[in-house]
Amino acid sequence: MAADMLGSYGSLARFRSVPRLLKVNDKTVIGCMGDYADFQYLQAIIEQMEVDEACKDDGFQTSARSLHSWLTRVLYNKRCKFDPLWTTFVVAGMDKTKPFLGFVDKLGTAYTDPIIATGYASMLATPLIRKAVEDKKGGKLSLQEAKNLVEESIKLMYYRDARSSNKYQLAIIPSNGDPAVIEGPHKILGDWGVAHMIKGYE
Repeated sequence: MAADMLGSYGSLARFRSVPRLLKVNDKTVIGCMGDYADFQYLQAIIEQMEVDEACKDDGFQTSARSLHSWLTRVLYNKRCKFDPLWTTFVVAGMDKTKPFLGFVDKLGTAYTDPIIATGYASMLATPLIRKAVEDKKGGKLSLQEAKNLVEESIKLMYYRDARSSNKYQLAIIPSNGDPAVIEGPHKILGDWGVAHMIKGYE
């Protein structure tokens, strides 16, 4: 899972090093799009939940599936009070031995899918990712192939979306039991060699 690090103030690209990925525990990571203050509000609650869970010392951690279910209830509840949290979350992690990827938005709309993108990326990056998966013909992408695919998706958004940044973070949740890690920030080095060919907007 990846997210760029741009925090916009309206149309102004104001903050350029804003982390939007959160490592909840060793097996669960969430990413957020939308109002950053609302993300910070839920981040504080989730982190306190993890502290409470650790204090029980029973060997259990919050799973990606249970956190996704909790987020759907919280966001739907806030929406029903006409005070929605203007956020969209992607929850990724391991559900026992199986990978889990879930989506939930400010209305409490939720689903799971092997491929999830939010915002403008849901229109531009999703076809790119689906094609790469289909080309494997039932096989699985290697970790390096997945990283390259994510980088291509971020590069595509950087070129096509005025509300994106070339700086991003990358979350990896291993299936072998190793703890999840958030890498970055990484940078996309764009090639604007064709810019002189764009005419008619001056």
